Amino acid sequence: MQQQSLESRSSADYIPNLSTCARNGDDVTIAAGFLLADALKTVAQQFPNQSFAITDYSVLGPPFNGKVKNVTGLTYATQQNGYLAGCLAALMAQKQGGKQVIGAVGGVKIPPVDTYIAGYQAGAAKCNPDVKVIVGYSQDFVDQAKCKTVAQNQIAEGSQVEFNVAGGCGLGTLAAAKDAGVWGIGVDTDQAFLGPHILTSAVKHVDNGVFNTIEDVAKNRFKGGTDVVFDLKNGGVGLGRTSSKVPEDIMAKVNSLKAQIISGAITPPTTVKGG
Repeated sequence: MQQQSLESRSSADYIPNLSTCARNGDDVTIAAGFLLADALKTVAQQFPNQSFAITDYSVLGPPFNGKVKNVTGLTYATQQNGYLAGCLAALMAQKQGGKQVIGAVGGVKIPPVDTYIAGYQAGAAKCNPDVKVIVGYSQDFVDQAKCKTVAQNQIAEGSQVEFNVAGGCGLGTLAAAKDAGVWGIGVDTDQAFLGPHILTSAVKHVDNGVFNTIEDVAKNRFKGGTDVVFDLKNGGVGLGRTSSKVPEDIMAKVNSLKAQIISGAITPPTTVKGG
């Protein structure tokens, strides 16, 4: 199976790029992200015999409503690992003492961002009822300076941990954390390589979802009109490398919550509190 990758420079490129893949007769075309949903619906309906998938989006709701039978949604329960990250952040703030404040910097306020943050808020409240979670948005996924400014403002309010939920822009969040000598939490991929100030990362294994979808198409198992959910139980989300400075008792608490989420005893929320 051959592959090609097309990058959209703006929203105007979405339909042309998706159409190019479909016209080329690709076995499956995967749209990367929430913002491509409307364009994907248009193209999928134009090419009903082609297979499509979209990451970070449920095809059971608008605009697909489960009726576009050649599109599968690859969804990630990031409220679950966001919850664990929030607990860890809140417990580290508690251990360190001082002002009980942690922060999260989102990019654009869309569901894949807010799902992480909702879990982060709830996990923090569960593990440290005294902690305050400051939430801000850069309205950007690229410009690091914008995220850095939001993070610096949160740190000025006493934030001891800064959670990046803004992709490339969020590197500015983590840089602000480093400059201020506070903890940073990475997102989507394991960002521990950025330095010892990284407490952990809320990892989303998009690669697994894409690989599984390609494999399903190759083996004639592809089923459109449905979602595939990747969560803590099947390893679709999780935490990355965690700082060696985290005490064992704190990690034990985080791991206990992980087990409770997997068992269904805890169901982290997907809606940001107060947002």
